[in-house]
Amino acid sequence: MTAPIDTLRAGAADMGVALSDSQAEQLLAYGTLMLKWNKVYNLTALRDPASVLTHHLLDSLAAVAPLRREWAGKGKLLDVGSGGGLPGVVIAIMRPDLEVSCLDAVAKKAAFVQQVAAELELPNLRGLHARVESLVGSYEIISSRAFASLPDFFNGSMNLLAPGGVWLAMKGKVPVDELAVLPKGVSVFHVEQLTVPGLDAERCIVWARKAPAEIGA
Repeated sequence: MTAPIDTLRAGAADMGVALSDSQAEQLLAYGTLMLKWNKVYNLTALRDPASVLTHHLLDSLAAVAPLRREWAGKGKLLDVGSGGGLPGVVIAIMRPDLEVSCLDAVAKKAAFVQQVAAELELPNLRGLHARVESLVGSYEIISSRAFASLPDFFNGSMNLLAPGGVWLAMKGKVPVDELAVLPKGVSVFHVEQLTVPGLDAERCIVWARKAPAEIGA
């Protein structure tokens, strides 16, 4: 039987992501924390480590190489509707150059992310308890994973995206209906199909930025 760390490494490598020893250990420790605190925080419907590894850790790692391509430098990332920190915590582990804020309207889920940041010693990670509509600030990258419809996601976070910034929306199947009703001022520039090792399901990233007329607004 393959050890979890080997499954994780092999899956990440298939997606063009090399894990250092500490990153692999932190990712597995995060999965363990999620299962440990699940009863208290109601973080995931999954109950076994193997499912958490494929459906959460590898699924979130699928965004890492595309994000590196679209945003290679430093910046602030807001993960909207992050729940237990997906994909925000995974990105924080893989991208120490990004300041990652995991936003959730449920206080105990934001508290869990704070706990993860402390236990895994991730100074670039924090949990935020708020609704996206009430938040102020400026972020170069705004992400979500199976959060809301694309129009709701873009509308809710429009005021938070920094000039020149990008939206990274992780979805299952390509959301054709949602793409047809995008809010004014949003320009989708790439819909990227993802293949997640061990996961027999469609996945994609919808990449967007503010349309040029909105940037100076």
